[in-house]
Amino acid sequence: MKTNRRQFLGLSAGAAGMAALPLSAGSASAEAVKTNARIVIIGAGAAGAALSNRLVRRLDGAKITLVDPRKEHLYQPGLTLVATGLKPANYVVSETTDWLPKEAELVAEAATEIDPVGRKVRTSGGKTLEYDYLVVAPGLVLDYDAIEGFSPDLIGKDGIGALYANPDFAARTWEAAGRFTEEGGVGIFTRPATEMKCAGAPLKHTFLIDDIAKRKGNGGKIEITYANNNDALFGVPIVAEKVRMLFGDRGIAPALSHVLKRIEPGQKIATFATPEGDKEMGYDYLHVIPPQRAPDVVRQSGLSWADKWVDQGWVEVDQKTLRHRRFPEVFAVGDVAGVPKGKTAASVKWQVPVVEAHLVASIASDTADAEYNGYTSCPMITKIGRAMLVEFDYNNNLTPSFPGIIAPLEELWISWLMKELALKPTYNAMLRGEA
Repeated sequence: MKTNRRQFLGLSAGAAGMAALPLSAGSASAEAVKTNARIVIIGAGAAGAALSNRLVRRLDGAKITLVDPRKEHLYQPGLTLVATGLKPANYVVSETTDWLPKEAELVAEAATEIDPVGRKVRTSGGKTLEYDYLVVAPGLVLDYDAIEGFSPDLIGKDGIGALYANPDFAARTWEAAGRFTEEGGVGIFTRPATEMKCAGAPLKHTFLIDDIAKRKGNGGKIEITYANNNDALFGVPIVAEKVRMLFGDRGIAPALSHVLKRIEPGQKIATFATPEGDKEMGYDYLHVIPPQRAPDVVRQSGLSWADKWVDQGWVEVDQKTLRHRRFPEVFAVGDVAGVPKGKTAASVKWQVPVVEAHLVASIASDTADAEYNGYTSCPMITKIGRAMLVEFDYNNNLTPSFPGIIAPLEELWISWLMKELALKPTYNAMLRGEA
């Protein structure tokens, strides 16, 4: 399927238009609900910013407080581009306060305790914030300590990369990956056994480093292995099969059910847990994505699932409403929400209006029928200038936004441009509560 520049501009205009439309029925035009409700939002990242901007328009008189010590807001979808030298580190950085409504209060401290029975949040600065409604949206933590021998200080040295966490790590990852594309050798790309943000990110990094090396004429000098945590290369079967085919075409070897457990940086040896026992593999470049878990303040709060994801601590919410199953005044949005899909910025875009609808309805002594269907989007870059715009729901159904125009499993220039040009403006619109 081919799309010319004029068609792309039309699609971009349409995407921008959709980004500006409210996703909850009547949210822009309905009269604001008068209330003195106290709403505390833990986290002022993508989910917290987007929700706070929407709530100040829907509620008249509410006291909305965000709790987050981070001064910088990170455009996390851009980290894969920084880690492959396609964008500078500052491409993903802005100020947290740039995106927050002036009507809300920011407590620039960490939440240290959540008391869902007493309806209180305590902060690192000693504040106690009482709430009528709580939204848990602090993101997740990267558990580097779970990999023996690994330290973030190693990133960028001795062939080790790890693009997550911050732009400095992403830039240092490119230092190591860039050397690999020049010098060649054995490259191993990993994926953790836990749930993770943007499950397509390790695949994007693999595809891009392979492509960059080949563009430099060094394809014959590299040997790439993708160490996957289970026997499927992606959580959606039809996408997993497409990735398998692309790996075959490009000479990328999948190592299924290989989970990184230990590294020896001096010897450049990685040890993986496999069904047959531990296996050592030598490398010249190793891309590490660590296990990912809910922050300790969430895991110690009593809000986490008790019968699944017990090692990860995601918040126990109804997957359709994102409302806590035991504490109805509590919601969770974004990475920390304990739902089967949804740890991407695109998921946040669709989750936030659902939480908004149910929270506002509850304040108004009403009900709402808004539901989150698990929508997740992954603009999976497969080479520079080509990507697949993969969108799916809880049931692993493909849910393309542009059916008949953008084929989700084709490597298209237009899908690359959606990632390169259209995604960040749409993301920014989401932060402002306009998408």
